[in-house]
Amino acid sequence: MLPSRTEQIAAGFEAAALSKLEWTHVAHLTMGAWHVARFGPEQALARLRAGIRALNDAHGTINSDTSGYHETITRAYVRLIAAFLSARPAGEEIDASVAALLASPLAARDALMRHYTRERLFSVAARRDWVEPDLLPLP
Repeated sequence: MLPSRTEQIAAGFEAAALSKLEWTHVAHLTMGAWHVARFGPEQALARLRAGIRALNDAHGTINSDTSGYHETITRAYVRLIAAFLSARPAGEEIDASVAALLASPLAARDALMRHYTRERLFSVAARRDWVEPDLLPLP
């Protein structure tokens, strides 16, 4: 049996082998859901931090105060995805969960703007470390 699209993306992510073109917003969300479903939010966050940084390194994207890995965005999405998945049917296949996530409002590129002002979310402090929302609390 061939691996599902989600599993293919996960294999590429874990090997830091996804191309820059493949590392889209959808791929980010897919990897967030896959990690949270498989490892739980805390371990998912640690694995996503390392994996995103490694993939950025493989792409030549510098993880700095102005580019690459963003702590607050990653952690906020882990929390939102964990809440989303907790409301899904028990035992649901990961591809079905990912499809539902991608069809939900959480998939909008500006989903975090319900919780953060642009200035706060895109600040250097938020890129470096966790910053609490200033508009609407996260679950």
